Amino acid sequence: METKADNMLGVQVTKFAVFNETEENYHRSVHISIVHWMSSHIVILILLLLMIVWFWFFGDRDDLAYTLAQVNKKQSTNESGHSVHAHETQKDFKHTHSQTGYRKASVYTSNEMVQTENVDGDNNVEIRTFDECLDIFKTQKSAEQLNDNEVLMLVKSNHIKPYMLEKCVNNPERGVGLRRKIIATQSNLTEALIELPYIGYDYSKVLGTNCENVIGYVAVPVGVAGPLLVDDAFYQVPMATTEGCLVASTNRGCRALTICGGVITKVVDDGMTRGPVVRFSSVTTASEAKMWMDNPEKFKIIKSAFDSTSRFARLTKLLVRIAGRYLFIRFTASTGDAMGMNMLSKGTEKSLKIIGGYFPDMEVLSLSGNFCSDKKPAAVNWIEGRGKYVVSEAIVPSKIVTEVLKTTVAALVDVNISKNLMGSAIAGSIGGNNAHAANIVTAVYIATGQDPAQNVASSNCMTLMEACGEDLYVSCTMPSVEIGTVGGGTSLPGQSACLEMLGVRGANSQTPGANAKRLARILCATVLAGELSLMSALTAGHLVKSHMIHNRSAPSIQNLESEPSESNRQFTNCVS
Repeated sequence: METKADNMLGVQVTKFAVFNETEENYHRSVHISIVHWMSSHIVILILLLLMIVWFWFFGDRDDLAYTLAQVNKKQSTNESGHSVHAHETQKDFKHTHSQTGYRKASVYTSNEMVQTENVDGDNNVEIRTFDECLDIFKTQKSAEQLNDNEVLMLVKSNHIKPYMLEKCVNNPERGVGLRRKIIATQSNLTEALIELPYIGYDYSKVLGTNCENVIGYVAVPVGVAGPLLVDDAFYQVPMATTEGCLVASTNRGCRALTICGGVITKVVDDGMTRGPVVRFSSVTTASEAKMWMDNPEKFKIIKSAFDSTSRFARLTKLLVRIAGRYLFIRFTASTGDAMGMNMLSKGTEKSLKIIGGYFPDMEVLSLSGNFCSDKKPAAVNWIEGRGKYVVSEAIVPSKIVTEVLKTTVAALVDVNISKNLMGSAIAGSIGGNNAHAANIVTAVYIATGQDPAQNVASSNCMTLMEACGEDLYVSCTMPSVEIGTVGGGTSLPGQSACLEMLGVRGANSQTPGANAKRLARILCATVLAGELSLMSALTAGHLVKSHMIHNRSAPSIQNLESEPSESNRQFTNCVS
């Protein structure tokens, strides 16, 4: 019995041992399966993250959704079989990239304002022979059907001129991109061009009008000063600038002027000028020609010829100066809503032909003899005016001077005399009897599509401040504001939008010239606001403090000042 019982006990022990071993193997297999399943999903998650990063920074984002969908589909299949092959997924990822990376002939990466071309973007596209490419170009009279490398081949062989790229490929943006490739290769400027954007701009409005050999565009911040009350109308004035404090200061001046009832402005004269230089055989003939042009009856003959060249240009006067046998003739004409230089040139040319008919020995040396005078300091513009002659004025109550401008009427009058009148006289300045009119003029000019170089004459300004009882009388006189609402850069999208903000976009169909005059009045009033605010800051001693806070570059400061003082640390912290 003991033997039989022992045998039965042994069998049970053996079965229990086998059962334990089987259970242990089962748990081990389950753990292995779980680990295998988790590792599969980890690999997929890693790949998904890599793909998202790749497409975000380097790939074509249009294909991102499709690619992720394909990977998710593969993931679902793998989950059903509880297995995944990482090397197959990586292969699919590389294949997807090879398709999306060169889908277009011109490949670029765009990350906010950082844009660059893949110079080798066409490397995987078959390049036809030179003769084939040249035949296509000559037959179609276009390079539109050629890929980038083929176009560059024709440029290198001088069959396509670099300045004609936009027209040849019938795509302005592609033409700009090709020119960037040429410049980057020839001058080793690839890195320099990376942060110069060119994509997403309407170059069709630029070509043949505003710029040549285009390689991109520079974005300038546009701030707004206002509302400013000018002649019973409110304006938000756009200002394009990179000078910190300028918009903020002008805005403070706008606030002070608007609270006190606004600015009154007047355009007292309007006439763009062109001043050719002509030469005669002797001073006798030159003086005879001068007297002939000074005769009112002869002026009518010249005016008739001049006015026939334009629907808007109307000759108003001639100013003739003699120097030996040379005559300098300053033509002045109204030009509607255009700034008017082209109109003046065309009318002047026609008038000179008429004058030459009366004086055969007259020789036209130059259509511009610097008596205009354009884009250079000149007393003639300050004395005679050029463009719009504008004045603005306002009376600011002493309470506003104290509470808003943080100064006093007496202090403003005193500093204005010593700085803008005496100081400018000591400096020998022509038209510079102001604090910083050029700042406001240039900022508004860039924003509204004017010629920034014309700030030279347009910034001529005399700022006057007088005590009017307890209040302050302030005025700005600007005799040579060269400005327009049509032509030049006014038709570009951003600049046109800024003109629309002021209600002066394009030509005034009912009263030609009204929009340009209105813009000149707004400009003069804005200059008044800027003058008032800056002069107040100077009298109160706030100029340096405000610029330290708003107009300092923290990285530059840190590079220049390894051990800044406590006060500089505070200013740097404000900037940061």
